[in-house]
Amino acid sequence: MYNLEAILKTIEKAGKEILSIYQQDFQVFRKQDLSPITQADTISQQVITEFLSEHTPDIPIISEEEDLIDWEERKNWEYFWLLDPLDGTKEFIDRNGEFTINLALIHQNRPVLGLIHTPVLQVTYWAEQGKGSFKRGKEGFTEKIQGRKKVSSKDLVAAVSRSHLSVEDKKMLEKYKIKQTVAVGSALKFCLLAEGQANFYCRHEPTMEWDTAAGQILVEEAGGVMFDTEGKPFTYNKPTMLNGAFVCKMF
Repeated sequence: MYNLEAILKTIEKAGKEILSIYQQDFQVFRKQDLSPITQADTISQQVITEFLSEHTPDIPIISEEEDLIDWEERKNWEYFWLLDPLDGTKEFIDRNGEFTINLALIHQNRPVLGLIHTPVLQVTYWAEQGKGSFKRGKEGFTEKIQGRKKVSSKDLVAAVSRSHLSVEDKKMLEKYKIKQTVAVGSALKFCLLAEGQANFYCRHEPTMEWDTAAGQILVEEAGGVMFDTEGKPFTYNKPTMLNGAFVCKMF
């Protein structure tokens, strides 16, 4: 169905395009919803969607940077790609390096493949259903990663948003008695759980499906779980693509 190595190389190529813009002066524009967008979002979108359209022509693509396909057309899709060509545009604009490319393959409303690439670090994380989670650095070395599940309650660490920590999030940290936190932007919070640098991540502020799908399977294949606040599985291809609150944990 897909060539994983070719997808990895395409994500890395898009990351290099993003990085070249990041290192220059760039313009910031506003979308209709007033959220920011830059040339980096656009070129990453182009690189990845052109590749997917050519090599997996039978699998439709949903991307943050394209108009959302009508629910009546997509509600019966068995497979589709879910793309955020630049997750963390605000971090990109602030030049703190904490932005990613997120790509997931959804099968029957669940992610079965997920990739998260961080252009500044030139590191790619990915997971395939039933095969585990992996990490590849710029040197090209691949390692299997696993979250830290056996950890005492006093040593639990929560990954929190650099810019979106709500009152409800704070209450959830208190519920689990988590006192240590590490703040990071974009989908990198999922990566911290998957490679054992954090154990917990919750989010009550709004996110979209392309923000979470790749991170979800990365955490699940590394030994963790992700569910909504009622304990139900987190699913995809909803009518609005807007996520509800979620809890992600590795203990």
